[in-house]
Amino acid sequence: MITRRDLLTVATAGVAFSAANIAQQATAQQLPRTAHILSGFTPGLQDALARLVAGQMKDYAETIVVETRPGAGGRVAVEAVKTADADGSVMLLAPLGFMMFFPHVYKSLRYQPQDFTPVSTIASTPTLLTIGSKVPGEVKTLTDFVAWCRANPKQATYGTPGAGTTLHFLGAMLGRTAGFDYLHVPYQGNGAIQDLLKGEIASAILPVGSSLGLVQSGDIRALATTGPRRSPFVPAVPTVREAGYPSLEDLTWYGFFVPAKTPANIVEKLNTAIQAALRTDEVKSGMEKLAVEPDAIAMGDFSRLITSESDRWKAIVQATGFVPTD
Repeated sequence: MITRRDLLTVATAGVAFSAANIAQQATAQQLPRTAHILSGFTPGLQDALARLVAGQMKDYAETIVVETRPGAGGRVAVEAVKTADADGSVMLLAPLGFMMFFPHVYKSLRYQPQDFTPVSTIASTPTLLTIGSKVPGEVKTLTDFVAWCRANPKQATYGTPGAGTTLHFLGAMLGRTAGFDYLHVPYQGNGAIQDLLKGEIASAILPVGSSLGLVQSGDIRALATTGPRRSPFVPAVPTVREAGYPSLEDLTWYGFFVPAKTPANIVEKLNTAIQAALRTDEVKSGMEKLAVEPDAIAMGDFSRLITSESDRWKAIVQATGFVPTD
């Protein structure tokens, strides 16, 4: 996994411009007065992150409008940004999975990572594996849960926000690695939580913030997080590496993208505005309330992260044999 550093450098296009050409280009490519941030999901964590950061990007545009464009598992918004004007007026905030593994999942995908310029990540969160009332109280660790699933194969179920998501594949890999049949039950958004509480499913794999309150209240039990270190929001919960499953280590990143042909000076201005927003107390405290951590990987390192993680997820997707139905 690439070392994460907070960089503010910009990759050059490899073409030498004269001073006169640079000045002319800067004049022609002004910042937009109104900008739009598109999110591919109904209001929730991603929408809240977009609004939080947009509120502190006043130096980039006079008005920044956050729009939710749900549909096709979030792909509607991605496709809309692909075909938008490449002038910095339209940007995408999305989980990096859209670029890292969707190309390996959907054979008829109407976009590719090269259709976008990665600007900056803004936050990351590990995934939390939780169990509910369907699982006996004596099951207290991931090792215990794996043993219970092996002994109760018809009850070994897990819920996620949908088929073909990173969380779906993490569950599939747990079943493959631990040697038991782990049945996936897809939901819309955080719908798995309600069925977990009712005992309809044995477990759920969700971002930390989606189930944190119920873990803290004791209504559901957390077995492991997928981050490289323990989450500050559930410090008593071990990581998957500590539990003996290092191959399941994973973070969900959220990042900004613009159409591929967006001028370099606009991309640089947007990157600078995002980095400045992430340093504000308002954004830091807001992310803490959302149970995510500020995590800024900018420009060149962001692109390298996507390439590295894409190779990793390609192998995982192929190993599961998953074929989408849409």
